[in-house]
Amino acid sequence: MAATEATHDVLVLGAGPTGENVADRAHAAGLSVAIMESELVGGECSYWACMPSKALLRPVTARSEARRVPGLADAAAGPLDAPAVLGHRDAFASYWKDDGQVRWLETAGIELVRGHARLAGPRQVAVGDRVLRARHAVAVCTGSRPVLPGIPGLADARPWTSRDATSAKTVPGRLVVVGGGVVGVEMATAWRALGASVTLLVRGDGLLPRMEPFAGHLVAESLAEAGVFLRTGVEVTEVRREAPDGPVTVVLESTASGAPEGATGSGDEIVADELLIATGRAPRTDDLGLETVGLAPGSWLRVDDSCLVTDVPGGWLYGVGDVNHRALLTHQGKYQARIAGAAIAARARNVPILDHGPWGAHAATADTAAVPQVVFSDPEAASVGLTAAAAERAGHRVRVIDQDIGAVAGAALYTDGYRGRARMVVDLDREVLLGVTFVGPGVGELLHSATVAVVGEIPIERLWHAVPAYPTISEVWLRLLESYRG
Repeated sequence: MAATEATHDVLVLGAGPTGENVADRAHAAGLSVAIMESELVGGECSYWACMPSKALLRPVTARSEARRVPGLADAAAGPLDAPAVLGHRDAFASYWKDDGQVRWLETAGIELVRGHARLAGPRQVAVGDRVLRARHAVAVCTGSRPVLPGIPGLADARPWTSRDATSAKTVPGRLVVVGGGVVGVEMATAWRALGASVTLLVRGDGLLPRMEPFAGHLVAESLAEAGVFLRTGVEVTEVRREAPDGPVTVVLESTASGAPEGATGSGDEIVADELLIATGRAPRTDDLGLETVGLAPGSWLRVDDSCLVTDVPGGWLYGVGDVNHRALLTHQGKYQARIAGAAIAARARNVPILDHGPWGAHAATADTAAVPQVVFSDPEAASVGLTAAAAERAGHRVRVIDQDIGAVAGAALYTDGYRGRARMVVDLDREVLLGVTFVGPGVGELLHSATVAVVGEIPIERLWHAVPAYPTISEVWLRLLESYRG
């Protein structure tokens, strides 16, 4: 028989960045909190996503930029030291140990419960033979997982998922990557630079489909120059791996636009040592006991702007981070966690949530209006807000302003032959920015200025007074505004 533990004010399922921030905000508001984790405290981002992937990619972009700086080009001409890069990655993944994260929880006064947590009814969570009860809220922060499509032979071929791609101990000789989104592009960039022969397969006609089209075009050009074989308009129809440690065969059907010279359009095969599938994600809600509160196992959680689950009565269940499918990014999960933590504290004290409208303290408005994202490819691609096409679909009357970043003095100093592009999407009715996209070396560090402009809905005329320092790449803002004013 399960034993009932002491009641806490808030129970958090999942100790990744999102769960940690919900717990921290609730605890800072004076509420007692317990957090549950079945794997490593710190979650996907710390050990299999953001940190290890960017540790793999930083040497790649640093070398690429150094090769285009006079006085450094010869020194950076050689190959990357793959063991050193992998060791650097291991250090940033804390060698897949969570001691430091656990110490932080202890210092913060948040109780950690190890084990697989499941809802056991309203305001109840079971972990093994223990049942914990929440006075005010339960927050599901279990994140998402890679999805393997139903391709014949795929499961038996032991493909890489994103976790394998960021934690592999050796460089594969030949790697096939399926998927032209962020994971596919970043991992193709990293492993090609580390010495693998990489083929990138994309079902559609380009890369990074959620960004402005020019972002995918510029990144594709750079990948091709780096030696990545890019195939667009192809679909994997079968996968075979005859021996556990043997090569994997990927069978394709090609459209006319994606078929290489000599391909027949079907039955085309590629042989590789490893196969990475980077085609989508699903919520980690399969075995969370959602059925005990009237929800379907494995489903995304529908929430309001405070991350309160709308399909469960009583106002006690929250879905924060990837599980609500609003914006599957670590920084957005942490943002939602701050919003949800504040909302949990307010409701626990029976404080009316008066600013539940857009941009209020209890509304995650940025999830729909101003999501920033950086793709750490070579070159980087960074965007916030709406693309031009998305703005028009939403009914806005817009004007698009493009600028060659390479024409800015700061960019020319950054690297010889700097290639990059900037775009701002202007709402003509309000004369504020709806979205901004940058592509080029180092542009990730430009993005927050764009995010502030979009979130703050700063009028174009006021932006004119935000003077960029000379000579920096940020001077592209001046060129964009000059083009707008004409």
